Amino acid sequence: NKANDLILKKRIYHEHRVPHYWILDPAEGTLLVYRWSADGYVEVLAAHRSERVRAEPFDSIELPAGVFFGDDEE
Repeated sequence: NKANDLILKKRIYHEHRVPHYWILDPAEGTLLVYRWSADGYVEVLAAHRSERVRAEPFDSIELPAGVFFGDDEE
């Protein structure tokens, strides 16, 4: 659930120094990308499924965010 992903998992992943943490919300059609820092995760991308993105750590490639939701690439 959303609270579990945004609080508990995020806290655990930070503790274990997972470099990037992505949250895909299919109900809202949004993608959030966070980057690890010593003080906590920093949001580096917030996008809607209709946007094209360069999402860390794969930011050398631009993709429609919708592909992360199973949409056809356009």
